[in-house]
Amino acid sequence: MERNENVEEIKKLNDLLRGTFLRNLGQVCWTEGFDALEDDVKEKMITKIREYKDFNKGNDTYEEHDFGAVEYKEIKVFWKIDYYDLKMEYHSPDASDPKVTKRVLTIMLADEY
Repeated sequence: MERNENVEEIKKLNDLLRGTFLRNLGQVCWTEGFDALEDDVKEKMITKIREYKDFNKGNDTYEEHDFGAVEYKEIKVFWKIDYYDLKMEYHSPDASDPKVTKRVLTIMLADEY
Protein backbone atom coordinates (compact mmCIF):
# COMPACT_ATOMS: atom_id res chain seq x y z
CA MET A 1 0.00 0.00 0.00
CA GLU A 2 1.44 3.26 -1.12
CA ARG A 3 1.08 6.32 1.08
CA ASN A 4 -0.21 9.48 -0.61
CA GLU A 5 2.51 12.16 -0.57
CA ASN A 6 -0.10 14.75 0.50
CA VAL A 7 -1.50 12.62 3.33
CA GLU A 8 -1.00 15.32 5.98
CA GLU A 9 -3.19 17.77 4.03
CA ILE A 10 -5.82 15.07 3.41
CA LYS A 11 -5.82 14.18 7.11
CA LYS A 12 -6.17 17.84 8.08
CA LEU A 13 -9.12 18.39 5.70
CA ASN A 14 -10.83 15.17 6.85
CA ASP A 15 -10.43 16.07 10.52
CA LEU A 16 -11.80 19.54 9.83
CA LEU A 17 -14.91 18.25 8.04
CA ARG A 18 -15.52 15.57 10.66
CA GLY A 19 -15.00 17.97 13.53
CA THR A 20 -17.12 20.83 12.20
CA PHE A 21 -19.55 19.50 9.55
CA LEU A 22 -18.99 22.80 7.70
CA ARG A 23 -20.69 22.73 4.31
CA ASN A 24 -17.88 24.51 2.50
CA LEU A 25 -15.62 21.56 3.42
CA GLY A 26 -17.97 18.85 2.22
CA GLN A 27 -21.27 17.12 2.69
CA VAL A 28 -22.48 15.08 5.65
CA CYS A 29 -25.15 12.44 5.19
CA TRP A 30 -26.45 9.45 7.09
CA THR A 31 -28.44 6.36 6.40
CA GLU A 32 -32.09 5.74 7.20
CA GLY A 33 -31.04 3.41 10.00
CA PHE A 34 -28.97 6.09 11.69
CA ASP A 35 -31.72 8.65 11.15
CA ALA A 36 -34.23 6.34 12.86
CA LEU A 37 -32.27 6.42 16.13
CA GLU A 38 -33.60 8.54 18.96
CA ASP A 39 -32.42 12.15 18.76
CA ASP A 40 -30.37 11.95 21.96
CA VAL A 41 -28.57 8.85 20.66
CA LYS A 42 -27.84 10.52 17.31
CA GLU A 43 -26.54 13.60 19.11
CA LYS A 44 -24.24 11.48 21.29
CA MET A 45 -22.96 9.56 18.27
CA ILE A 46 -22.30 12.74 16.30
CA THR A 47 -20.36 14.16 19.23
CA LYS A 48 -18.29 10.96 19.42
CA ILE A 49 -17.60 11.16 15.66
CA ARG A 50 -16.55 14.80 15.89
CA GLU A 51 -14.19 14.04 18.78
CA TYR A 52 -12.89 10.73 17.38
CA LYS A 53 -9.14 10.18 17.81
CA ASP A 54 -8.75 6.38 17.90
CA PHE A 55 -6.87 6.08 14.61
CA ASN A 56 -4.58 3.09 14.17
CA LYS A 57 -3.19 0.84 11.41
CA GLY A 58 -6.28 -1.37 11.64
CA ASN A 59 -8.79 1.37 10.83
CA ASP A 60 -6.59 4.03 9.19
CA THR A 61 -4.39 2.12 6.76
CA TYR A 62 -3.54 5.15 4.60
CA GLU A 63 -3.33 7.54 7.60
CA GLU A 64 -5.98 9.84 6.10
CA HIS A 65 -8.40 9.80 9.07
CA ASP A 66 -11.19 8.77 6.70
CA PHE A 67 -12.89 5.98 8.69
CA GLY A 68 -13.90 5.20 12.24
CA ALA A 69 -16.38 3.39 14.47
CA VAL A 70 -18.09 4.60 17.63
CA GLU A 71 -20.44 2.95 20.12
CA TYR A 72 -23.11 4.15 22.49
CA LYS A 73 -25.75 2.12 24.33
CA GLU A 74 -24.58 -1.05 22.53
CA ILE A 75 -25.21 0.61 19.14
CA LYS A 76 -22.23 0.64 16.79
CA VAL A 77 -21.90 3.30 14.11
CA PHE A 78 -19.38 3.57 11.28
CA TRP A 79 -18.40 6.81 9.59
CA LYS A 80 -16.47 7.12 6.32
CA ILE A 81 -15.17 10.03 4.26
CA ASP A 82 -14.98 9.66 0.47
CA TYR A 83 -13.50 12.04 -2.10
CA TYR A 84 -15.31 13.09 -5.28
CA ASP A 85 -14.77 15.59 -8.02
CA LEU A 86 -16.77 18.81 -7.72
CA LYS A 87 -19.61 17.46 -9.89
CA MET A 88 -19.69 14.34 -7.70
CA GLU A 89 -19.45 12.08 -10.74
CA TYR A 90 -15.99 10.58 -10.23
CA HIS A 91 -13.28 10.20 -7.62
CA SER A 92 -11.38 13.37 -6.85
CA PRO A 93 -8.26 13.86 -8.97
CA ASP A 94 -6.44 15.09 -5.82
CA ALA A 95 -8.01 14.55 -2.39
CA SER A 96 -5.54 17.00 -0.84
CA ASP A 97 -6.87 19.90 -2.96
CA PRO A 98 -10.22 21.32 -1.80
CA LYS A 99 -10.50 23.26 -5.10
CA VAL A 100 -11.07 19.97 -6.94
CA THR A 101 -12.53 17.80 -4.17
CA LYS A 102 -15.95 17.41 -2.60
CA ARG A 103 -15.71 15.38 0.60
CA VAL A 104 -18.67 13.27 1.69
CA LEU A 105 -18.89 12.06 5.28
CA THR A 106 -21.36 9.18 5.57
CA ILE A 107 -22.65 7.94 8.93
CA MET A 108 -24.30 4.51 9.16
CA LEU A 109 -25.21 1.78 11.58
CA ALA A 110 -22.58 -0.94 11.54
CA ASP A 111 -25.13 -3.52 10.46
CA GLU A 112 -26.02 -1.40 7.41
CA TYR A 113 -22.48 -1.65 6.07
